[in-house]
Amino acid sequence: MPLFLDSDRSGSRAELNAGNCITIGLVNNMPDAALEATERQFTDLIRAATPNAVVLLKLFALPEVPRGEAARSTLAGRYRDIAALWDTPLDGLIVTGTEPRAKNLTDEPYWETLSKIVDWAKDHTASTIWSCLAAHAAVLHSDGIARRALKQKLFGVFDCRLVAEHPMTEHFPEPLWVPHSRYNDLPEHALTDCGYKILTRSNAAGVDAFAKQDGSFFLFFQGHPEYEADTLLREYRRDVARFLAGEREHYPQMPLGYFNADAAAMAEAFQTQALRDRHSELLAEFPKSALEAGLHCPWRAAALGTYEKWCAYLSARKAERRTAAVPLPGVRQRRTWRDWPLGARQPARSSVP
Repeated sequence: MPLFLDSDRSGSRAELNAGNCITIGLVNNMPDAALEATERQFTDLIRAATPNAVVLLKLFALPEVPRGEAARSTLAGRYRDIAALWDTPLDGLIVTGTEPRAKNLTDEPYWETLSKIVDWAKDHTASTIWSCLAAHAAVLHSDGIARRALKQKLFGVFDCRLVAEHPMTEHFPEPLWVPHSRYNDLPEHALTDCGYKILTRSNAAGVDAFAKQDGSFFLFFQGHPEYEADTLLREYRRDVARFLAGEREHYPQMPLGYFNADAAAMAEAFQTQALRDRHSELLAEFPKSALEAGLHCPWRAAALGTYEKWCAYLSARKAERRTAAVPLPGVRQRRTWRDWPLGARQPARSSVP
């Protein structure tokens, strides 16, 4: 079944009004260099996860996120200002992170707007996905759980284990390989004390995915299951460029668990050259094509499974709303996983220690 971007108006009225059409909002906060790639990653993932549904994807942007002229032009052509969100009916919402600039999240220029999105999503979506920095913002605003700075950037592909039975993780193979790229972390004990359910965890990366039901079903990712095979490479090259240009003091750490032995050797050889002869023009010799040749995407199957389950949940909630009695005005509808429709859920998996 097709996925339509709201901006291209390509869907027919019959398709977009069909009972199997779900409407998802994407609030894309990623920096300019990753803006279009992030849109593509989520679009492709949702399209692959919904073979039996029609999806209308509506794009939103926060005006407070710093943008260059080219990115502002891109947004003007396809994205709605976040002010339009408050009156837009959605089944689900995805809110991305962005590159942190302030030590405290509350000092970021978009903090007030992002906090408002958290409150709005609780009452106006069946489910919302919060990605990376957006996850940190949501738990800080909702429960006062502050992120903590890591000694160095957590960067690479990490093996994660299932730590709780939940429909979102039923029948997933272990380990789950998940890309992470972040400078901050959330303390697990603080999350569990506030009622969050930890779904997956890595010994090296800490909490990976977690969830909480509060009106809407909130699903949080500290990692990036939506990443393409070369996304970490592009981030690594970006940080190398910043080092060569003198914008950062130290040469960036190679992504862990990502390159094969041959690729790692090439990356190390370039690092040695860069440390010996540091200048911006050297970036032209960065072995990007050679490094790409050995990349694969071991997290794709789990990412697709996650979004299949999430979109099925949105479809089920929409079907219930279409058949349920009209709710009283002002009464908040609480939706829980216990309401998962018969037949839409697989048999429970065995307990995971």
